[in-house]
Amino acid sequence: MTAWVLPDHIADVLPTEARHIEELRRRLLDAANTYGYELVIPPLVEHLESLLTGTGEALDLQTFKLVDQLSGRTLGVRADTTPQVARIDAHLLNRKGVTRLCYCGPVLHTRPDRPHATREPLQFGAEIYGHQGLEADVEILALALDGLSQARVGALRVDLGDARILRSLLAGQTLDAAHHRDLHAALAAKDASALAVLTRNLPPPVAHSLQALVQLYGDATVLDEAEKVLAPLPGIAAALQSLRTVAAQIEGASVSFDLADSSGYAYYSGMRFTIFAEQAGEALARGGRYDGVGAVFGSDAERARAAVGFSLDLKALVAAAQPMAPKSAIRAPWGQGESLRMAIASLRGSGETVVCMLPGHESEIDEFHCDRELYDVGGHWVVRSI
Repeated sequence: MTAWVLPDHIADVLPTEARHIEELRRRLLDAANTYGYELVIPPLVEHLESLLTGTGEALDLQTFKLVDQLSGRTLGVRADTTPQVARIDAHLLNRKGVTRLCYCGPVLHTRPDRPHATREPLQFGAEIYGHQGLEADVEILALALDGLSQARVGALRVDLGDARILRSLLAGQTLDAAHHRDLHAALAAKDASALAVLTRNLPPPVAHSLQALVQLYGDATVLDEAEKVLAPLPGIAAALQSLRTVAAQIEGASVSFDLADSSGYAYYSGMRFTIFAEQAGEALARGGRYDGVGAVFGSDAERARAAVGFSLDLKALVAAAQPMAPKSAIRAPWGQGESLRMAIASLRGSGETVVCMLPGHESEIDEFHCDRELYDVGGHWVVRSI
């Protein structure tokens, strides 16, 4: 094996893609800033027990472990930034009111989470802490859609569900962990025959409702049908009403519902959403409500904060986006003359890209399109079109 071969599902990011990622990163952070979100930058590594506390427990198999050469303790390389941001809100900021935080940085996975995916996503996300009302759900979804609209990925579709539906159906049922996993897998695959086997020993109203879930996906009529066929439990009624309220306020995207989708079932506590785009084969953003996340970071009951957020992988977003044209630039001769240096400095100071042609070389770069040049007219340097 050659020394420069990278590990599987790890890759260099080359100039054109890197510029696209960086421009989108800035746009997403600027969009979050206009909503009032504060930027935080958690560390890439933490003590393992901190990373895997609370909702981070589900990340155990995705987390790289290493030994700290200073303390001898086991460290983890973060596989998801969201638990870290929850820790910052609960343990460091410790505010009483609403807190809006955003972040953008690399995470590392021991295995790709889907075929052909990178093990080193560049994760962008935003979270609201401290508000239980649906206003926070609506806002975080609006921010996610605004951010994705910056990427030019075509028409967007929001797929809505609610973790309370399945939790209400399974409340009070004695199921071991394996049975839970199998149920969620069957629901995710919409495998009616597997569900029939898995629910045969459950009370008939629960079994019937679970089997009905696999058919409850599509447009808004799904919610009407759910009211008819699902067990009349308070948690289910509240979830269906929340979905109607949130869906009515979505702008700039079509809306669908999938009440059998239990992805993140150990994480989400209420409304959850997935955003798709016509130019992408996979989901581009996921999010939802995960109340109580801060409770594990201290004994203060007030830290069991209401929370809702979303995250996306900028690398996957760029892969689905329309290619960017090369950046417009100005070609300039190489020289040491004072007037030339001042002209170049002035242009760069105003935000222009000026590429100086080194002696014996024409422009050999692909990332910039020199559509103008700096030209000497009677001792004065002026910009003209090429």
